[in-house]
Amino acid sequence: MKSAVSPETLRTAPPSETRKVTTAGAIGFFVENYDNSVYGFLAGIIAIVFFPEGAEAVALIFTFGIFAVSFVFRPVGGVLLGMMSDRVGRRPAMVLALSLMAGATTVIGLLPGYSSWGIGSVLLLLAMRMIQGISVGGEVSAAMSFVGEHAPPNRRAFLMSFPQAGSTLANLVGNGSAFLLTSLLPAEAMESWGWRIPFLVAAPMGLIGFYIRRKLEDTPAFIALQEEGKIVRNPLRDVFTRDNRPQLALAFVLPMLNSAGFFVIFVFMPTYLTSQLDFTRPHGLVVSACALACATVAIPFFARISDRVGRRPVILTSCIAIIVLAVPSYLVLGTGDMFLACLAGGVLGIAFAGNYSVIHPMMLELFPSHMRTTAYALGYNVTTALLGGTAPLILSALYATTGNLLLPAFFVALSAVGTGIAAYANKETAGRSLTDFA
Repeated sequence: MKSAVSPETLRTAPPSETRKVTTAGAIGFFVENYDNSVYGFLAGIIAIVFFPEGAEAVALIFTFGIFAVSFVFRPVGGVLLGMMSDRVGRRPAMVLALSLMAGATTVIGLLPGYSSWGIGSVLLLLAMRMIQGISVGGEVSAAMSFVGEHAPPNRRAFLMSFPQAGSTLANLVGNGSAFLLTSLLPAEAMESWGWRIPFLVAAPMGLIGFYIRRKLEDTPAFIALQEEGKIVRNPLRDVFTRDNRPQLALAFVLPMLNSAGFFVIFVFMPTYLTSQLDFTRPHGLVVSACALACATVAIPFFARISDRVGRRPVILTSCIAIIVLAVPSYLVLGTGDMFLACLAGGVLGIAFAGNYSVIHPMMLELFPSHMRTTAYALGYNVTTALLGGTAPLILSALYATTGNLLLPAFFVALSAVGTGIAAYANKETAGRSLTDFA
C-alpha cells in the first residue's frame, strides 16, 4: 500500500529544527526509560517494602509480576496514543505520554509501604505501573516517528540512535543512582526512605521534557497529511488490511531480540547476579552498568553504519553475535570474578547495540505515514509485553523450579533467532524516502 503523501509534497525539516527534535526525543526517551528502569533495578528492595516479611522469594516473583503486568498495558497505550499520534499529531501524543510517566513515577516514590497500608499499597503500586505501561507504549512509536520523520533519509538511523542511546543512558543513570544509594546507605535507611529518591527525581525531569516538547512543531510528514486532508478516521482499521498484513507480521517478530535482550541483559542483570550468583547488590549493578555503558557508546556507531550499508547487515550481524556469545558470556558471569563479569557484560552490551541501533528505523520504515505510529506501536508493544516485561518473571520462576543458571542466555539467544529470521525476510529500506515504503 502506498503512502497517502507523495514524495513531492513531503517537506524537509531545516537542520536547526532537526537538531531540536533529536534533542527533545533523546530527553523524552531518557525520562521515560529512567522512570521505567528504576523499578527493575530496585526490585529487590521494592519486594521488601511492598510485601510482608518472611516470604522474600515469593515477594520477588510478585514484584516482577507487577513489573510484567504493566507491559500488558503497553499495547493498549501504544494503540490509543498511536491513533492519537496519527490523527492529532506526533507532538501531542509525546507530551501526554511523558506527563503520564513522570506523574506515575512520582506517585510511586510517595507511596507508603506494606507495613503502613497493607494490600492497599500494593494495589496503588500496580495502578501506577499500569499508567507507566500505557505511557511507554505510546511514547516509543510517537517519539521515534517524530525524530525519524524530521530526519534526512541518509541520516535517519543515526539521528534516531540518540533517543536510543538516551534510553540506555537513562538505565545507566538509574543503575548509578541505585548503586550509590545501596553503597552509601545502610539497609534499614534504604528500605525506609532511600529507595524513594530515584523515583522522586522523575518530577523535575518530567517538567523539563514537557517544556521542551511543547515548543516543537509537528513533523513534515504529518503536516503534509493535514494539509492534503488525508488524515484517516480509524488508522487501526487500515493496519489490518490485506496489503499491510505482511508488514504487520514483521512488526511482531522483528522486535523479539530488542524486547527480550534489553530487559534480560540490562534490567534483570543486577537481580540475577544478586539472587542467583551471590554477587553483592552494588557489584551486580556495576556489571549491568558496564553493559549499559558499552551499549550507549556503540549505538550511534552501528546506526551510522546502517545508514551507509543498510539495516539488514547490521541487525543480522547483531543477531548472530548474540546467538554465539550469549551462553559463553553467562558462563563467564558464573565464575563470580568481577573483572570477567564486567567484561562479559560489556561484550553482551556491544553485541546487543547493533540490534538496538537499527530496530526502530526498521519499524518506522515498514508503514506509510497515515497509519505509521498505530501499526508501529501495535507490533512493537505486543512483542515487548510478551518477551520483555515478562522476562524477569519467567526467568525467576523457571530458576526456582530448575536451578539452571543459563536460562537468561537461552532466552536471549532464541529471541535473536526470531529477529534474525524476520530481518532476513524484510526488504532493505535504508536511505529511501519514507513515502516509498510499504
